[in-house]
Amino acid sequence: MLSAVLAFVGAVVYGAADFLGGLAAKRLRSIVVTAVAAASGLAVLGAALPFVGGTWTASDVAWGALSGAIGVVAIALLYACLAIGPMSILSPLTAVVSAIAPMLWGLLVDGETLSPVGYAGLGVAIVAVVLVGFIPGEKMVRPSTRGLLMAVGAGLAIGAFLIVIDQTSDQSGVVPLILNRGTNLLITVTVVAVLAIRAVVKGRPAASVVNAAGLRVGATPTGHADLEHAVHGDPQSVRLPTTRTRAWWLAIACGVVDAAANALLLLALRAGELSIVSALTALYPAGTIVLAAIVLRERVAWLQWAGLALALVAGGMLALA
Repeated sequence: MLSAVLAFVGAVVYGAADFLGGLAAKRLRSIVVTAVAAASGLAVLGAALPFVGGTWTASDVAWGALSGAIGVVAIALLYACLAIGPMSILSPLTAVVSAIAPMLWGLLVDGETLSPVGYAGLGVAIVAVVLVGFIPGEKMVRPSTRGLLMAVGAGLAIGAFLIVIDQTSDQSGVVPLILNRGTNLLITVTVVAVLAIRAVVKGRPAASVVNAAGLRVGATPTGHADLEHAVHGDPQSVRLPTTRTRAWWLAIACGVVDAAANALLLLALRAGELSIVSALTALYPAGTIVLAAIVLRERVAWLQWAGLALALVAGGMLALA
């Protein structure tokens, strides 16, 4: 029961991080938001290490670094599939795959067994994932094969993050998460540096690379994103931060909140089953929807309300598993 509660709360916190990152991405380039979030999350986890402890073993360090690299792959595939669209199909598909992949790993590879209520709860959770991932107003058009493959790839990468983190030892504390953030930061900063060099070569200021460009979607270092508010070139469709400074602070806050979500995820994995944690973690868009309704006073579609209700039902069923 404790594992399900931690995973469900972690999903809501993930959604909050996505919401903050999405707002920051209206003023700042998406990859810049991800890099800043990785840096602030690394700082928080590093500060927490002396208090929570953790042993540094070669295997845990390797698993943590691998999870960071996987997070970057997830982000790249996510951006690519959203650029192709339609998000109304590709967004829920990514979320469902991110839930099913580690779920099957837990059941088939790790040999996890659940009660009949638990198996039913997994089914309810998958339906809830689809509904909370629904994007109101998006046109239902046939997706391309390329878009579908990238969406599946993004979902597999997000799911792989859960599988990899689950391989770490209980004695490692937050060490794997520190390596995750460090690796993610190194890769994303390198990408930003390359973009800055290209800008200078083309006669533009290096600082111009921080400006919002392309998809206005801020992904967290683990590959989640505020898909609800991802827009193509129309930043006025979502209330913006009033200043660039506020956008930087939102990106920093995104990283701090995402680090908290990852800590909850780690606790949930160590307290329970991967299949249950993955199903509930995939409900992260619920946190974004609730925050958007409260902060931005956005209307929640009836399908999303149904998804939120089913998420609560699934959480209760999996807590009894």
